[in-house]
Amino acid sequence: MSIVKAYDVAYARFRAPDLNRMRQFLLDFGMVDAQVENDCLFMRGYGDNPFIHVTERSDEPGFAAFGIWVSDEEDLRKLAAHDGVSVEDLDAPGGGKVVRLRDPDGFIVEAVAGQAKAAPIETVSHEGWNQAARDTRRGVLRRVVQGPSHVQRLGHIVLGVSDFRRSEAWYKERFGLVTSDEIQPAPDVAIGAFMRCDRGDQPCDHHTIFLLQRPIPAGFMHAAYEVADLDDLMTGHEYLKGASYEHQWGIGRHYLGSQIFDYWKDPWGNEIEHWTDGDRLLTVDGGGVAGIPELMGVQWGMPMPPLPGEREQA
Repeated sequence: MSIVKAYDVAYARFRAPDLNRMRQFLLDFGMVDAQVENDCLFMRGYGDNPFIHVTERSDEPGFAAFGIWVSDEEDLRKLAAHDGVSVEDLDAPGGGKVVRLRDPDGFIVEAVAGQAKAAPIETVSHEGWNQAARDTRRGVLRRVVQGPSHVQRLGHIVLGVSDFRRSEAWYKERFGLVTSDEIQPAPDVAIGAFMRCDRGDQPCDHHTIFLLQRPIPAGFMHAAYEVADLDDLMTGHEYLKGASYEHQWGIGRHYLGSQIFDYWKDPWGNEIEHWTDGDRLLTVDGGGVAGIPELMGVQWGMPMPPLPGEREQA
């Protein structure tokens, strides 16, 4: 039994010395201003989340924390009592309460409840896709507006950890996560897992958090943001390419989770992903076991570049 059951990831928090530069990148990435202050930048998407990305002004850039939603303040009190911390006001758009926890590798996890929703921003809705065996768009011309993608929400966080089983136990004990795919390079040797929130009979993304044990020090790997659809991802790719931002990986379709993906780096090298059309699972759908080829492979598209600390294969 877990202490609480989390519902979804809420936001990623970073540090950077130049908020204006980060803001311009995030606007070009497809986000919208939520709150701009002298020392803290809050950005939202087109959905109803009050913010999905935070940047704190700091001379030392890097990943700072991530937020994860729980049901209510009672859940926060349970987490606070278990870890010996306090429930605090969340000084951010949407308000609410927060409990700040520290995982085994020192990552700060901000459990959040009671945030007020924001009014969604209307996004161009593309009609369905015509397929060889089924017409879903009849008498409607598809015209795709050029420009940035329209980011909807944060979908998942990926962390490199020093001891997978230790971190897995920590997250499952506190947040009730369910394994979708465990990564085993050899039978009964686990180095990571794609884990989703336990929403019972309500569908959840294939993964909310992915933990991967690596031969290099623990560290942030990437934050993944859902966009409106495939056309939206493609136009965003062209827009970011035209603005000369650093591209990391994509476009392609993953095996595990099935998302169509496109990875970029922000001005300080943090990896940030556009994705669309991922798998959605119920709790009863359970999970499976996958190997390195499924983890690193693609169903189609650009092959995965080497992970940090790995050598190119000859």
